[in-house]
Formats: sequence, C-alpha cells, structure tokens
Amino acid sequence: MPRRSVNSYGSPMPTAEIPYTVPTGEKLVNETFGPNNIRRRTQGASERRPMSVHDGRSLAGELAMDTNGFVLVDHNTAVQDFFDEGHLKSVYYPELEQLIKDVSGASRVVIFDHTLRSGDESEREAKLVREPVLSAHNDYTEWSGPQRVREIMGDEAEALLKRRFAIIQVWRAINKPIQSNPLALADARSVSPDDLLVAERRYPHRVGQTYRLKYNPNHRWVYFPHMRRDEAIVFKVYDSATDGRARFTPHTSFNDASTPAGAPPRQSIEARAFAFF
Repeated sequence: MPRRSVNSYGSPMPTAEIPYTVPTGEKLVNETFGPNNIRRRTQGASERRPMSVHDGRSLAGELAMDTNGFVLVDHNTAVQDFFDEGHLKSVYYPELEQLIKDVSGASRVVIFDHTLRSGDESEREAKLVREPVLSAHNDYTEWSGPQRVREIMGDEAEALLKRRFAIIQVWRAINKPIQSNPLALADARSVSPDDLLVAERRYPHRVGQTYRLKYNPNHRWVYFPHMRRDEAIVFKVYDSATDGRARFTPHTSFNDASTPAGAPPRQSIEARAFAFF
C-alpha cells in the first residue's frame, strides 16, 4: 500500500495547543534535580500554538520508523510492577531489546535508561517519578547522541561510533489506558533542521543537550488515543545515518480536549536504547 504524503495525513482531531519554544536568542536550559531528579527548571520562552493532531490509529499500518520516525506496535509485557526497579531491569529490559531488534533491524540493542511519569502529584512525590512533559522536544542532538554512547559504552564507544547507530525510545501506559496528557509525535518528514533549537540539559552530575522545537505550520502531529498497557510506541530520537531517513522525532504531551472529566492521571514509562547496526 503506498504511503500517504505528509500533506494528506489521516483525519485530524479537534485542534490542540502544542507547546513550542520561542527563539528569542536567550540560552535554553532544561535542568533536573532533587530526589531521583524529579524536580525541573527550564529557561527560555514558550508559546502554545493551535495544531491539528491526527489520530494515528487510522495510519498505523502505513507508518515506518525510518520514514515517519515512529510506529505503534502490539507488545505484551510480563512486568507486574513497573515501579520495581529490579523487575524492570531483569524482565522489561530484555523484552525491549528484542522488540527494538525486531522493529529496527539492529544487530545489537543496549537499554541504558528509563523514566516513569505520573500526572498525579501525590504519586510523583510518593514514588519519586517525573511529570508528563508539556514541551515539544527531541531528547538528543547531533552532538549529544554520540556523546551518550561515549558516556555509557566506555572502551567500546569509539569502535561502535564508526558504524551506524540510533537511539530509540519505547513509550507505553503502565496501568490504565491513557486518557489524559497523551503523547503526540511530529512526523519526521514535516520537521526542518531549522526548527530544532539546541537546549542545554543539566543533571546533577553531567551536562547534555536536547532539541526544543520552534513553531512551523508545516508540522504534522500524530497521537494514538487510549493507548493500552499491551501497546507501545517505538520512536527514533537520533540516527547517525544522513541518507534521508528519519533522524529525529520531536514529541510532547498535550492537553487533550476530549479527555473526560474525572479521567485517571496518566501513568507511563519511556525507555531509551542504543541500536547498533
């Protein structure tokens, strides 16, 4: 089946406000600190722009990670408690290694990080997890993608960096279906390199970089409503290949106007992995 062009892209939901960064010349900074790095500070001006966010379920069979930057997959997990760190590393990480190999064709996958998020402030404080991010961004830049390999892979890094690699994330609900603050992703084909703004990413013990996204009316946003625990979005936030395939996939949580009153707060996890080819 031929893929639709980026300009004829599914049926849009009612307009949503996408949180963009305004390029004022001010240095952009994202900082996490405090217990388990759950506190955040940001520097830089932002704005909310009305954009159509398309229902990706009608497109799911046409999406490809190297074309659009993301796919939706059915993916059962044996994890019983996503808040159990040991269980995540012994059960979930191996599941994701195989999933990413299957989706990307990578010969080796290394899961190196994960983040749990909750829309419930009391749960965040009790379990020391982070909030949904209402800011259009991409987790790695041209510089910080290879730099993360150097930080994690040690003596292997330079040899690994001679070949193609990608950083791939897997996002899913960890409990009830997502009704509030769903994840929207920008089709990589609709994002210009000029839309990506470098932001310094400060942690207590290291400094990295992310991209923030500035407004462009050509952006095409997609989300998958009511995502269940047995589904996952697999998306690419860095690719060393420069042959025209998708390299960066900006994304953000957004306030969905169709969220019913009393909907449960979002609970989600995203895991990050190196995929070596």
